[in-house]
Amino acid sequence: MARIVLLSVAAVLLTAVAPLAQTDERTRVFDASMDRVWTITRSALRATGWDIDKDDKKAGLIVTDSRRLEGEDFSVYSSGVKHRLRVVLKAMPDGKTSVTIERRLWKEERILWMDKGRDLPITDHKIETEILDAIGAGL
Repeated sequence: MARIVLLSVAAVLLTAVAPLAQTDERTRVFDASMDRVWTITRSALRATGWDIDKDDKKAGLIVTDSRRLEGEDFSVYSSGVKHRLRVVLKAMPDGKTSVTIERRLWKEERILWMDKGRDLPITDHKIETEILDAIGAGL
């Protein structure tokens, strides 16, 4: 009886821990120092066509300029879908570096100088994966 209870408890614990063990496709851990990964990440972003809007090496944060996916932009009116990347780098205690890429996708409309935007759901992480692959290839 004790053996059945023990196996049941083990099964419940494994079921609870399994989702935590899964890796997010927007995060990768690289076996390189923070300085090296920072340099390669900036290069990978530029090589894939992203301009950098803000960066803070001490905080491990890079934010790209927004890119228009669709729509038009006139002087007094603009409408379309845009996206932007936020890259977070974290030095890990074992000398590795974690890189997470968060993409924001939104629909924006501007009439005169009044901006309205609403976030849209992201259905795939192809862009994030491509950049993480480029970082890995650069290391």
